[in-house]
Amino acid sequence: MPAAAAAAAVAASADCDPAPPAPPVHNILGGAGSYSALGARLFSPPPLSSSVGWVVDQGSDFPPALASLIDSWSTTAVVRRDPYRLTTRGWNGYHGAAEQRAFKYLTPKKRITADDLTPPLLLSRSFHLICSPTRCQELVADIISRRKALASCCNYSKPIFIWEPVPDLCTPDELLNCTNTLPLVDVCSPNHAELAGFMGDDGIDPETGSVSALAVERACEQLLASMPLQSYALVVRAGDRGCYIAKNGGRKRKRTSRPRKAYARGGLQPDTDMEALFAGLLQDQDGLIARDDIDVDPGTERWIPAYHRDHPDKVVDPTGGGNAFLGGLAVALARGQPLEDAAAWASVAASFAIEQVGMPVMATDRDGNETWNGDNVHQRLRDFQLRL
Repeated sequence: MPAAAAAAAVAASADCDPAPPAPPVHNILGGAGSYSALGARLFSPPPLSSSVGWVVDQGSDFPPALASLIDSWSTTAVVRRDPYRLTTRGWNGYHGAAEQRAFKYLTPKKRITADDLTPPLLLSRSFHLICSPTRCQELVADIISRRKALASCCNYSKPIFIWEPVPDLCTPDELLNCTNTLPLVDVCSPNHAELAGFMGDDGIDPETGSVSALAVERACEQLLASMPLQSYALVVRAGDRGCYIAKNGGRKRKRTSRPRKAYARGGLQPDTDMEALFAGLLQDQDGLIARDDIDVDPGTERWIPAYHRDHPDKVVDPTGGGNAFLGGLAVALARGQPLEDAAAWASVAASFAIEQVGMPVMATDRDGNETWNGDNVHQRLRDFQLRL
């Protein structure tokens, strides 16, 4: 069963234009699905590599070298070959101190639906969805419906949904659709500009021209306040500032051996403890409210720095860093990691994606361990966790 699936993304051969004065680079493996798969694959050496599922669309002009590269990863890639269309290609460019991205498709893209997912991908533990708010709602409903249809042969379990909004529809007009989508997903992860777009802002500090941490924090606070009883997390990708994690707290049951004062469900009594009654909305199976069993989770608000924060010279091309980040996040959450630890996995995954134009180089060291760009992924993660 795949641990993660990039369910609304296209694998493409993309043209990439790094910051001047570097010349444009052509025919590199790109597309959100490719980088998301990379992020998950980094933490999945064989045989775990087969737990990474994604969809690869190959048109008539798909470069054979890229097909060989994909095969070398040993993932569960669903390859759709179509000799009657061109491979989806895109152009990337960056400008300004905050490296604002410009993107355009050079050939038509091909949409992926829930019907395109094979049973192994459909049963993934986590999904990375890249789409508009309303499209996300449709995909979540379709995936859950098709997943439940397979319950006759296996037990149904709700997957983890990670939603990355598409930039073009991160506008104030889509804010209501965004808030209607949040209860359906586990993680919403826009970048700082996309988050600001929903609020009618640009997310840039006017004095420095860099990402505004204050704008990110304020926007997250507003979104979380709009739906305080829902359980979802915001993980905002903010370039060289790292990422900001925000999640509402709430009530949680804590273990205690002290005697509990219980109240039977029913009408009020003269000596009813009103504070306990309203604070104790968490009830046990017998309908009893246990005041001493209630603790308050203050929630999460934390910045996690970018892996290369202290070595910006290591960053060659930011293309795909955000998608690799979410691929790493998806596989970490699928394997039971807490959100903050999963964000560390994600940051490390992004670090490998941005050290070169295109994909990092996979190899094997003298001990037979897999390396990427000459580094052991898990060692890099351990080093980063020590820094945190």
